[in-house]
Amino acid sequence: MGIGEHFEGVKQHWASNFAFLDYFKKVYGRDKPLPKWSDADVDEFIAADPLKALRESRKFALGGALVGAAHLGGVAIKYSKSPHGVVLATGFGALTGAVLGSEVAEHWYQLYKMDKQGANLRFIYWWEDKVSGQKN
Repeated sequence: MGIGEHFEGVKQHWASNFAFLDYFKKVYGRDKPLPKWSDADVDEFIAADPLKALRESRKFALGGALVGAAHLGGVAIKYSKSPHGVVLATGFGALTGAVLGSEVAEHWYQLYKMDKQGANLRFIYWWEDKVSGQKN
């Protein structure tokens, strides 16, 4: 193996390590930004692309946030009775519950097998094609 082949291998290795930069170039490195999309556009993409599980996982996070906020807020009201303690405990409970709910959804829908960044990039490509089709 010569130095040129070694350099190409190193170059490919670092290109794969920094592949996330392609996403940022596509999304943020535009001369003219894409127009905003609506929930209806996202639902249309989901109908064309099997990403319904990602949208459904938000319900787990929301449910976890509600349960966590209610539980820790209730404990704080019962034992602390200080308004700022109740607010902080409720906020922390909501945050902790949302994270726990997201983790439950990851395993429930097996989202850990899905490439979420790739799904976002597919949406950007789809939206770009849809918008350019409307202009023509």
